[in-house]
This record gives sequence, structure tokens and C-alpha cells, in this order.
Amino acid sequence: MATTTPRVIVIRHHAEDWAGLIAEAFEARGAALSTHLFPDGGPLPALDGADHVVLLGAVPSVYDDGPVAEWVAQELAWLRRADQAGLAVLGICFGAQALCAAFGGTVEPAPAKEVGWRLVETSDPALVPAGPWLQFHGDRCLPPPQATVVARNEIGVQAFTIGRHLAVQFHPEVDEAQLRAWLDAGGRAEAAQAGQDPDEFLARTAAEEPAARARAAVLVDAAIRMARRPDRAVSFPP
Repeated sequence: MATTTPRVIVIRHHAEDWAGLIAEAFEARGAALSTHLFPDGGPLPALDGADHVVLLGAVPSVYDDGPVAEWVAQELAWLRRADQAGLAVLGICFGAQALCAAFGGTVEPAPAKEVGWRLVETSDPALVPAGPWLQFHGDRCLPPPQATVVARNEIGVQAFTIGRHLAVQFHPEVDEAQLRAWLDAGGRAEAAQAGQDPDEFLARTAAEEPAARARAAVLVDAAIRMARRPDRAVSFPP
């Protein structure tokens, strides 16, 4: 029987965001990716025919009020529909927080902003390696009871699973080019405020890129294994 090409929907929230190293790993495993900018690029896409969702980061918080709250609510409802349709979700940073909130958890300000390359304590290195991982966030997840925490550090939860979904607080997708885009879009001041020299941060990211690419591939392999759970047999090649 012929296998169909797995389809991955990528949701980004800003023009300077892309799936980067995570997209490379999915494509290397035979997947076809479609990328959608939300909310500025229009409504969230239909889920018909999709196998996996990658939900990227965002500057706002899931608990923000005002105009942000409207599109965040739409995105959380869309995630719940994806779950009901049998799709697997890989949530990254804001994407992890959206998964947390969509399924009954809480998101709150972290005690300190995390910016830079950090190791995490992992209970399952085959699922989530210890890193180092690139961090650029100011919130943290308090996952719902049905979630399984896989990694954490002194700031809080760094990765968890819930059903067939994988959520990571760090940024496995970011390479030197994407970090440069973030810094140029206003992140330079934020990095400096968090105690990072922006130029040293960028140089470290360039140096980490080969190993970061390999770690991103481990995460994608883990996400694919979770998508193949018995209640959701996704046609990724063996």
C-alpha cells in the first residue's frame, strides 16, 4: 500500500519567525510543510488532511488582555480541535504555553527572564536531550495534571507531554539567521536587559548550530513517535 506524504502545518506569529531547524528535520523525514502567519495572515487553516502541527513562539502571553486575547482564544480552540481530529502538536515556547492553557494548565510570569543557551534536567534524554537549548522567554507553564513533565530547570518546566503532544519551553528551531532577525527586530535590548551580550549570544548560536540541528532532529523524531501512538497511526516513513 502506498504511503502518503505526511503534512505538517506550521503556525508562526511574527514575520521574523520560521520553523528553521525543526522544519529541516521534518522535511528530511519526508514531510511536506505549509506555513501560516496568524493572526496577521488571516484565519487559522483547516485541519483536513494534516498530520502534525508545529506552533511557534510569540511576543504576547497567553494570559494577555485586549486585542491579543481574542486571537489567543481562537488559537486555543483550534488546538483543541486539532487534538479531537487526531493531530499531534509540537508546541515551542508560546506554543508550549498555548498547549498548556488549552488543556487546563496555567501560564504565569517566570521569576526571571531566560535568554541565552541553557541546559535542562531531563527525565528522558531520548525524548528531550539536556541541551544546551536556546532560551528567549519570560513566562513559564504550570501544566495540567494529565501532563507528564519531561524536563525542567530552576526557572520551571522546560518540556512536557500531554496525550500525543510535545511541548518545549525553549527554541529548538532557531539558528544564527533567525536569532539575528530577532535581535534586529528589537530583541537586542531585551537580551541585554536579561544580562546577555547580544553579539556574544549570536556568536554562541552560530557555534552551536551543528549540534543544535542534531538536537532538533531528536525532538522531531520524538514528536513523530508520539504521533504514531496506536490511537493515531500517522504515515511517516519508518
